[in-house]
Formats: sequence, structure tokens, C-alpha cells
Amino acid sequence: YNPLRAYVHKQGFARFCTAKYSSSPTDLDNVLMHLTNVSVQKHSEDYNEDHGGKWHIKNLRLYLQATYGGELTEKCFQLIRAMIYHSLKAVQSIVINDKHCFELYGYDVLLDANLKPWLIEVNASPSLSATTASDLALKTGVINDVLNIVFPEDFPESNKNNNRSDAAWKTGDFLPVVDELCGFQGWQTRMDWP
Repeated sequence: YNPLRAYVHKQGFARFCTAKYSSSPTDLDNVLMHLTNVSVQKHSEDYNEDHGGKWHIKNLRLYLQATYGGELTEKCFQLIRAMIYHSLKAVQSIVINDKHCFELYGYDVLLDANLKPWLIEVNASPSLSATTASDLALKTGVINDVLNIVFPEDFPESNKNNNRSDAAWKTGDFLPVVDELCGFQGWQTRMDWP
């Protein structure tokens, strides 16, 4: 945390409810409209077990570009990167700084009708269980990439993921958000994410 070094993974997903949102007071108790959790949505007769009510983040981006245009969509994702950066900076001075530790966070972000992102929560222990085949591929990829980053450089060669070049081995599908060691502020720039 000090100096701060953080990455965002290229993989991710958007979750959806099985019921269309309504702000009507009569719908306030409809959990199928207000909670995207699989543990809630799987009880709906409209739940799709193949995709689990999730879109890959790249599909979400394509939909947003087609609906809102490229400029507004890019601004939305830049604001999400800024949100990640600022949430980490906000707690930087109070988080125990141990060079032998790392953290994996899951960010829950809500997009409003104007594509403004709202931070719902930061999960210090995001669920790594899978409910679909694409979920399993995404989460095992994240775990693999996390371990590739945190293993020391001299970790036995036999345990490297040999499907990647040496340059990609270290970060995989992670992109830097901030690295205070070298003054990098990736949250401010356009990046290939997602």
C-alpha cells in the first residue's frame, strides 16, 4: 500500500436481475428486481443457468458503445478506474503495509442511466466460486494471474505458466492502475480495459 501498486484485471462481468427495474413503491420488496446476486436470482423462473445473468465486461462495453457511443463509454470506464484508484488512496495510510502480503479486491459498481458509475462496495474477499463455465474460466484466469504477479522472480521455472511470453507471465491480463514506485498513474489514461 505504501508505495501503492494496483492493477485491474481485463476480465470481469456485469450481473443483471431477471426482473426489469422499476422505481415504483409497489416494487420495493421485489428482490429479483433489486439484487443481482446469483443466490437470489437463481430462484426466478426466468433465471438462465447457461449465463447466470452475467455478461462478460467486454460484451457490456460493446453494448454501451452501441447504445451511448464510444466517448461516453470510455469516460464511464475511465471513471471506474479513477474510482478504484481513489478508493485505494483513501485507505492507504490505515492499511497495514507488509511487503509479504497482497490483496485481491472485487469492486461492485452500479451504472446509472447516464453511465455514471457508483461504488456499491469493495469486497476484500470476492467470491471465487463459479456458477457457469465462463465464470470458471474467468476466475481461474484471475487466480493464475494473481499468483504469477506475487511469486518472486526466482520462483522455480517449472511452475511458470508456459503458455505466455516472459513479459506477459508477470502480469497476465492485469493492467496497472497505479504504481507509485515509478510514478505511473494508469487510472488517468486510456487503456485497453476491458
